Amino acid sequence: QVKLVESGGGLVQAGGSLRLSCAASGSTLDAHAMGWFRQAPGNEREGVSCINRSDGSTNYADSVKGRFTISRDNARNTVYLQMNSLKPEDTAVYYCAADPDYYCDSESILVAQDFRSWGQGTQVTVSS
Repeated sequence: QVKLVESGGGLVQAGGSLRLSCAASGSTLDAHAMGWFRQAPGNEREGVSCINRSDGSTNYADSVKGRFTISRDNARNTVYLQMNSLKPEDTAVYYCAADPDYYCDSESILVAQDFRSWGQGTQVTVSS
């Protein structure tokens, strides 16, 4: 099972940017579809974005479309989430997830139960 470690979270003012990284070990990332999820206090974990393992297809939640970009560097075994124009409502713990069987495309509905491996999360706080 792949081990995932997120980094890059922090405190940023509204309108600012952050780039989250998810480094994998124990398996190669190119064998997995990757996802980013987030969870704010009192809320369920919600899907933010995913990227397919083979053709690089991506999917974004409506709330982040046009502001967030997911990418992967298989040579570095790392997935990124570039977050621009951040809003206070983006404040949450962000989790990286991987699954060897998940298929991500524009029609995907991101559900946490579809991903087998998870990182420990990184806190993102956006101040107004």
